[in-house]
Order: sequence, then C-alpha cells, then structure tokens
Amino acid sequence: MVQSIATRQPRPPLRARIRGVLREMRKEWTAYLFLSPGLLLFLIFWVFTIAFSFYLSFHDWNILEPARPFVGLDNYRDLLTDRRFHQAIVNTVYYTALSVPLTMVAGLVLALLLNNPIKARGLFRTLYYIPVITPLVVSAIIWKWVYQGDYGLLNYYLLRLGLISSPLRWLSDPNLAMPAVILMSVWGGAGYDMVIYLAGLQAIPEDYYDAAKVDGANSFQRFLHITVPLLAPTTFFLFVMSTIGSFQVFTQIYVMTSGGPLGRTTTIGYRLYEKAFRHFDMGYASAMAYALFAMVLGFTLLQLRYMRQRDIVY
Repeated sequence: MVQSIATRQPRPPLRARIRGVLREMRKEWTAYLFLSPGLLLFLIFWVFTIAFSFYLSFHDWNILEPARPFVGLDNYRDLLTDRRFHQAIVNTVYYTALSVPLTMVAGLVLALLLNNPIKARGLFRTLYYIPVITPLVVSAIIWKWVYQGDYGLLNYYLLRLGLISSPLRWLSDPNLAMPAVILMSVWGGAGYDMVIYLAGLQAIPEDYYDAAKVDGANSFQRFLHITVPLLAPTTFFLFVMSTIGSFQVFTQIYVMTSGGPLGRTTTIGYRLYEKAFRHFDMGYASAMAYALFAMVLGFTLLQLRYMRQRDIVY
C-alpha cells in the first residue's frame, strides 16, 4: 500500500497573514459593526483603565495637585512599610479564611437538603437564593439594623432566650465586628453556592448510589465516598471564585463598619478606597490595587497547582 506523505507548507509571511485577516474582516463587516459598541466600552472602561492605573502606580498622583512626578517603584516600596496596609492584609485573610469555607459548607448542606424530593422544593430554592440577587448595599443596611446595639433584632432574641445578659455592640466591638460581617456574608452567599452544588449533585449518576446501596453502604458512606469525590471539581470552582471575591470585599465593610472599630475590619479593598477617594492619592492606591492583583493571582495559581497534583481539575 502506497502511503502519501503530506509535506508541511511554508508559513506565509506576517504581512500576508495580516492582509488575509483584514480581507476576512471586510467580508463580515456587519458583524463587527454590531460588536463595535460593546468592544468600544470594553476598550474604554477595561483596557484603558487597567493600563492607565498601571501608569498611575509609578507616579505621585494626587488629583488636587498639579505636579504629578514620576516616582518609579516608590509606591510599591512604601507598601512594604505601610503598617495599615499590612493590617488590612491580615484582616482580609481572616475574612477569607472564615467566610469562604463557611459559605461553601452552608451551600452544600442546603443543596443536599433541597436535592431530595420534598414538597415546595422550588419555593425553598427560590427563598434561599433571594439574598444572592438582593443588592449588597440593601443586604448590608438590613443586617446593620439587625446588629444594632440598642434595638436590633439579634440582641432582642438573644436577651429573650437568656443567652446574653446585656446587649452586645456587634459592629462597634473590635472582637465582634469582623465575625458579624462574616455572618452577613455567609447569609448572602450561601444561595449561590447552593445552586452550583445542586448542579453538581444532579450530574452524579444514580447508578453509583444504587451500587453502593447494594454493597451495604449507609448514607454517610455514600456521601463520603461518592458525593464528595465527584463534587471535587465543583468545590474547587467555588473555592477559587469565592476566594477571589472575598479578597476584594468592600461593600459590607463600607456600609456596616466603615473599616472600624480600631481598623479591625479594614480590608485591602477598603484601604484602597480610603487612599484613592479620601486622601486622593491615586498613585499609591493604584500600586495597592496591583499588589492585591498579585496576591489574588498568586493564591489562585497555588490552588490550581494543588488541585492538578491531586487530579481534581480535568
């Protein structure tokens, strides 16, 4: 049998490839016309702003002063000695370390409960998802009323149940402020995790559970050896996305505590806001934003590497 060997054609020069792309674009000019508004907004409000903020991070850029000298890496070096920024990092890590796993556990529990054939299942799913679609500012204001020290609902019921002897200052006590914000965040985010986990649970074939029942596995064993391993990609997705979001937390802090008390709830996002829109130091704030980006990127890459080593990402 005669086999034909295809010889590799030489790659055309760059100029010829560019002309080919432009020729194809001219053929489909109407598609690019319809895409142009969205593309223009993307270029202005994403590409340009990202590039300009990177430019600002190398300048002493105060919007109230005409002189905006180039300072090189001084803004980034100042971050290394900024104690308030270091405290913001600690507060952000503390918030992330508690809010992310608690929200995921709450979402998984709700998904397991609402994956069963119970009455009004759709209604319960809707009710638990409502906090996700509620504007975050509205949710934060409601929880601020709940936490109010004198007439808040939380203190009222705790006093009625005899769990506390006097009202607690949830948002003004340095030891309670961050846990209070974390509790609000878990309430607001558990519904989203629930929906994602429900999709993962419904993708698991029932045959696995039937085979495990035949082998004598109880409910906990089926959950531990079937549900948990097969939900690993879903868990990884939620963990990465939740971590990225929690590192950027701002709205809850701004509305509920304004970074206090004693700076215990000042996160990186809130510290960045202070430098940019209270001190008008756009250069330093931009450097802080890129430092935050580097931390989130590094942490995400570590998560990816760990999950790939465990063959979870596939």
